[in-house]
Amino acid sequence: MKTTKLDLSGLKCPLPALKTRKALSSIERGDRLEVHCTDPLSAIDIPNLINETGDCLESTDRAGNSIVFLITKASASPAKPKRF
Repeated sequence: MKTTKLDLSGLKCPLPALKTRKALSSIERGDRLEVHCTDPLSAIDIPNLINETGDCLESTDRAGNSIVFLITKASASPAKPKRF
């Protein structure tokens, strides 16, 4: 299992969520992504993104004005809803 660190400090919404999505698409299943953000809205946006992607938000830690997310890439892609 490999952990990739992503420093998004100083970026404002929606960039932290967009860059996290892109980084998740580039790592292998089962690997981890450690995301560092300073935008307070990322505390809402990143968990919502993870809910959409089906990956696993292992932890969210706050230290001062920094938020650190530890995300594990899902071992399988979430099922897409059928469209009629």
